[in-house]
This record gives sequence, C-alpha cells and structure tokens, in this order.
Amino acid sequence: MKKMDNLLDLLLTSLPWVVTFKTSGVTTSLLLPPLVAFVISFLCASGGISGAFLLLPFQVSVLRFTTPAVSATNHLFNVFAIPFGVYRYWKEKRFFYPLTLIIAVGTLPGVIIGYFLRIGYFQELLRFKLLVGAVLLVISLKLLYDIIFPPKKDASFSPEPPKLLQFNWKTLAFIYDHKTYQVSSLAISLVAFFIGIIGGIYGIGGGALMAPILLGFFHLPPYVFAGATLFGTCLTSVVGVLVFTFGGNPPDWALGALLGLGGAAGLYLGAKAQKRMPQKLIRVIITALVLFISLRYLYSYFMR
Repeated sequence: MKKMDNLLDLLLTSLPWVVTFKTSGVTTSLLLPPLVAFVISFLCASGGISGAFLLLPFQVSVLRFTTPAVSATNHLFNVFAIPFGVYRYWKEKRFFYPLTLIIAVGTLPGVIIGYFLRIGYFQELLRFKLLVGAVLLVISLKLLYDIIFPPKKDASFSPEPPKLLQFNWKTLAFIYDHKTYQVSSLAISLVAFFIGIIGGIYGIGGGALMAPILLGFFHLPPYVFAGATLFGTCLTSVVGVLVFTFGGNPPDWALGALLGLGGAAGLYLGAKAQKRMPQKLIRVIITALVLFISLRYLYSYFMR
C-alpha cells in the first residue's frame, strides 16, 4: 500500500506546473486532470456517456479528494463539458428532441429527490453501492449477452435525422436508417426518474445508466439517443451543483473547470467521431465501462 501511495505521489507531481487546489487540498500538475478527463470523455462520448462515473474514482483514489465536495465537483465537470458534446450532436442534426424531452421530464424531479435521500438515508453509501452495483451488473450482463448473441442487426449510421412518426406521453415512434422504432414514452421517463434519483444520491449525471438501458432493453441505436442522454446528464448535474452548493458542500471550482476543459474537448471530438464507429464497437465500450463500475461498487461493499 505504501509503495502504491509513493507511485501515486510520483504521478501527481512528475508533470510540470504542480499546484495545490484550495478547496479540495489536491496537489497535482495542472496538466493531469484535463488529460485524464479528455481520454475518458472521448471514449464515453460515442455512447452518450460523459464519463463522470469514471472520474469520481479517479478523484477519490488518485487525487485523494474524499470530502462530500467531490460529488459537487463531479457534477461541475458535467456542467462544463457536456454542452460541447451536445452542441456537436445538434450541429450535425443528431439531437433528437422528443427523446431528450422524455428523459428530461423524468430526470429533473428524480435528482431533487435523490439529493434529499443523499443527505438523509443514504448519507452512508455502502448500502447504496450494493444496490447500484447489482443493477449495473444486470445491465452489463444483458449487454454482454447481446454482443455474443445479437438479437437483430445493429443499426448503421445514417446522415438523415430520425423521422418522427408519433410522439405523446404514451408512445414515441420514429424511422431511422430505414427501420421503424416504437417505445413507451412513459416507461423511459420512469426509468429516467429513478436514474435521476441515483444521480442525485451518488453525484453522477446518470448517463452511465441511461445509455445501456436504452441500448440493451429498449434497443434504440446510440446514433439517436447519445445527444439526449448527454443532455439529461447535464440537466441532472446543473441541479446537483446548485443543491450541493446551497447545502454547504460547494465544488472545487478550479479543479472542476480543469476537468471540464479536458472533458469538453473529449466529448466534442468523441461525438464527432461517433458516426465513424460501428455500433458493435460502441456497444462493447459501454458494456466494458458499465461492467467495470459495477464490479468496483460490489467489491467496495463486500471488501469493506
């Protein structure tokens, strides 16, 4: 353990421009946070995930930022970074407004409820980590099964935006890549509501949960839902920053800005590169990330 701590100290201080951030007490190079955020965000952007759920263990385990303000800083990363990815999807006419609205309607009340649960029943996170780890494990296994035994042919990228057929509180139907999709609007909003609660409790935007559910259970193509899930994550994080700040645990603004700078570049370029990536590769990336975080949560619970 001591050897690992020494290696971390070397990593944090080997790059130039080493500073100590006032709020968090983190001492590291100004280059490291944006570099790590860029790599994570670039890989996650293709699936409509910001990467905040991977940045949280980086901040805690590597940067040793362990106060409640780390959750607020993680939300702040999303607020800085995600608009650049959303803008790229909007610019290329790949921002599907109906699905975005369905997700946002569920997410907003969920994150508010989640915050109050966080400062109350879930102030100690071990029980919640077990729940989230189990849910993520089920999702990742479902995605893994679909990779090995694909239920149907994956959608290909189409330069034409989805053609809306029906949109109301019960049903969303559209055509994409010459294929018709029909899903329950109410079901997606309910899922977004519970994911918003999780985001409010743990300090993540929720895209890491929403994207694999849309992909694995609703069978929607990531070319359609990526911009929508990113926007929902951003909305969750804006509310998260506000409630944490007014609740007395404001983010480390400087560290969050650096993480957001790297994340903005990663999400923008990742969104741009998504149309050149086959859906199967996107599915593998999302599955690997979700499986990783689920095993981490479960390990932290059982090995406490």
